[in-house]
Amino acid sequence: MKIGVYLRTSGRETTPAMIVEQAKIAEAAGIDDLWVTDHIAIPPDDAEGSGGLYYDPLAVLAHLAAVTERVGLGTAVLVLPYRPALPTAKWVATIQALSGGRVLLGVGVGWMEAEFRAVGVPRNRRGAVADATLEFLHQCFASDEAEANGQPFFFLPRPARPPILVGGAPPHAFRRAIRFGEGWMPMANDPAALEAPIAELRAQALAAGRPAPEVAVLTTLPLDDRAAVAARVRAFADVGATRILQAGRYPDAAAFRRAMDTLAGAAGA
Repeated sequence: MKIGVYLRTSGRETTPAMIVEQAKIAEAAGIDDLWVTDHIAIPPDDAEGSGGLYYDPLAVLAHLAAVTERVGLGTAVLVLPYRPALPTAKWVATIQALSGGRVLLGVGVGWMEAEFRAVGVPRNRRGAVADATLEFLHQCFASDEAEANGQPFFFLPRPARPPILVGGAPPHAFRRAIRFGEGWMPMANDPAALEAPIAELRAQALAAGRPAPEVAVLTTLPLDDRAAVAARVRAFADVGATRILQAGRYPDAAAFRRAMDTLAGAAGA
């Protein structure tokens, strides 16, 4: 079981120094990967808890690639319809190259109507746009030469394509994960609730001739009880999860350090 953690990259308390400090604390604690979330245009009437401040996830990962050495760098999730496909592919490839192949590309279709209005993309087209972007990403990472809008171009640097993990609920997330990705990213606090969906996903992958998908669970572990954390991690592993992503909003780096000490200790128990 891999253990990852969300970094706090939103809210008025979050500073560039705090983001870097979180990353260094997690890497030193032995956490497997760092994850950042994606909100591009929070409206004023829905900014409680963040004050509307969100750092861009791809920019954050590019920054963290330079101040970390080992830890994985993930998006959970990058909302594909918010961004043009070619610049997105270029960002992802560049971070993958600069980080030495540490990117984990969690993707999703998005949900917030206000953000879709802000970026000028119809919300009812989000699935089709996401699929087209994923198709384009595969084409770019497959060859040094790619094509967009009838124009051939060099896609360089071209490191190994990062693993793609698809967020969302079945059936659409399963179809997208099997067609384009290496795994699924569900949200769950109850391991038992994932047993049947994970079994179904694996059955669909087997029928499609694909390897058993990774399952990276976005969850909130009870970090005030190390034994309970260890038990919950084992329970997720028992139903087929391969990776845990601990979510949390930490007031400062000291609170984040305490959480990482508990998480790393419990995961190794």
